[in-house]
Amino acid sequence: MQLLTLYGASVAFFLIVDAIMLTLVMKPLFERFVGDMLRSPIDLAPAAVFYLFYVGGLVYLVSIPALRADSIGLAALNGTILGALAYGTYEFTNKATLKGWDWTMVAVDTSWGAVLTGATAAFGVWVARSLG
Repeated sequence: MQLLTLYGASVAFFLIVDAIMLTLVMKPLFERFVGDMLRSPIDLAPAAVFYLFYVGGLVYLVSIPALRADSIGLAALNGTILGALAYGTYEFTNKATLKGWDWTMVAVDTSWGAVLTGATAAFGVWVARSLG
């Protein structure tokens, strides 16, 4: 039950917080630099697959070990590292291979991935600990 609570809280937090950031910051940034490449409306199926699998990986690699160690700080630290690696892989690969991919997008999205993933791991562990 605690594992389901951990995963559910993490998915909910990640989706809600990322939706806000995507709407307010990332969408305008991407429209500015690569607007002609954006799909409208977005294809939700690949996005859903990413969110569910990414948070599943986060829970497995970061949150469960942090929960066992009874450490929200460990969840935040390791989540931040994982987020920087994952989002950085996407952004730096795009910068290397796609025309028009600006360093601003690389910096903002990589930083956001680190913050979001660390906060998600910490929140999930906090909720799972709190609910027992």
